[in-house]
Amino acid sequence: MTTRIEQRIDEQQAENHKQERLASKLLPEINQFKHSRHTLQLATCDQHGLPNASYAPFALADKGFYILVSDMARHGMNLKQSSLVSVMLLEDENEAKTVFARKRLTFDAHAKCIGRDNPDFNLGVAALTARFGDMSAELAALADFNLYQLRPQQGLYVKGFGQAFKLSGDELLEVSWQNAGQHGVAQSLSPA
Repeated sequence: MTTRIEQRIDEQQAENHKQERLASKLLPEINQFKHSRHTLQLATCDQHGLPNASYAPFALADKGFYILVSDMARHGMNLKQSSLVSVMLLEDENEAKTVFARKRLTFDAHAKCIGRDNPDFNLGVAALTARFGDMSAELAALADFNLYQLRPQQGLYVKGFGQAFKLSGDELLEVSWQNAGQHGVAQSLSPA
């Protein structure tokens, strides 16, 4: 006869297995989606708290997302004021099944300005140049352009209606299903 504790252990193991299968399927899909986008939407705030929406071409490297931003741009000035940003990678309208439920990856991030004397500067510029060509290196050489590293803190991947997944952990590798839409409480899982 199974005890209540043994039953709970079995239920927990079944749930863990189910969530591991979800992560093993979803993480490669999210990775492919990140690599298929060339620009990210960037939300920043100025010193008075006024929001600004912008975009930037990006490249991925081991240490995060890299963008080049001019100090003359409004979002460039905002990044000097606050390192807190919201980022969105968004499915193109013409690729979406419906414009009401486009695939998207959003995350809160910390933006760090990478000095030209930092080895990560060369890493970020090289990643951008490999992705977008020599114009990246040319912009990086201009005095008003800064390289920023965006480090995700927590995120949300939305595949469509009722398909929202919370992302957390280092490099957003922990997935949990948002079973009550984007505002519900979800259980966390770590991939196998």
